[in-house]
Amino acid sequence: MKYFPIFLDANYIAAMVIGGGEVASRKIELLLKTTVNIIIMSKDVCASVERLINLHKLTWLKHNYQTGHFSHINLVIAATDETMVNKAIAEEASTLNILTNVVDQPELCTYITPAIIDRSPMIIALSSSGSAPILIRMLREQIEKTLPQGYGKLADFSYKFREHVKARVKGIRNRRSFWENTLRGPIGQAVLDGKQQQAEQQLIASIKQEIAPPSGEIIFIHTQDGNPDNLTLNAHRAMQFVDAVFYDNKVNVELIEYVRRDAEKFPQPISSEILLNYQHAIELAEQGQRVLYLLAGNGALPQNEALAASNITTQELVSGS
Repeated sequence: MKYFPIFLDANYIAAMVIGGGEVASRKIELLLKTTVNIIIMSKDVCASVERLINLHKLTWLKHNYQTGHFSHINLVIAATDETMVNKAIAEEASTLNILTNVVDQPELCTYITPAIIDRSPMIIALSSSGSAPILIRMLREQIEKTLPQGYGKLADFSYKFREHVKARVKGIRNRRSFWENTLRGPIGQAVLDGKQQQAEQQLIASIKQEIAPPSGEIIFIHTQDGNPDNLTLNAHRAMQFVDAVFYDNKVNVELIEYVRRDAEKFPQPISSEILLNYQHAIELAEQGQRVLYLLAGNGALPQNEALAASNITTQELVSGS
């Protein structure tokens, strides 16, 4: 990746926007979604910037760019219409290791602002590393259409009951399974439908019940040509909800990007065509983990006596073309 994705805690942002035009106005509006700790440096400002300064009581340094004002700043946005001034801003900020964004001059930036889908407190950020803004706009449009506005309510609901569930449901895997079932089921739907009280009552009732630990499972996926675009819905969902994944070097490594980020990865030195590491997968499944085994091509799955003798649930999926 050319850029490292990161979210900054707004409580620690001390920003300066240099410039007073409409571009600066848009940058200030974005910053104001998270913080009012913003200083504007510009001799003149347009009406929209002046309105934001007055409305949010922002600090305004009524002069054009001058050096020596970055001592308590950790994020700088250069939004002037003068290339050389922007370059000078970037150079000063660079010597102080300050995060810097120079509008329309990516070569001077130490960070870029992604396209944002705001379902606060849920935030989705999209970037093409500056290479294809039109493509990002198209992707954002697709996601906006499929992501309900109420998803932020689900996040707030989860946060409200997070400690209650943690106290009642022991074990990280148990809690993950509990929340998956809750948010995907009738309780989650009630939250999306605006039936908050009903959802809360149902959740309280559910955590009073005995919570069974999740049972282990092994899912084998024949990835055929390995093209991620050809993943079936069942395969994609399985990859998103596993605890561990096994794969050899014949499996397209791009598929691993679709696996849940914090799942344990077990790359295998021996091709699955020669030997499958059944034993290790069985051990993890017996501990209650959901295990994924990715297989290149679509060859027959060899039988294993230990797996057949166990009580572990298995699935075999074929994904791709």
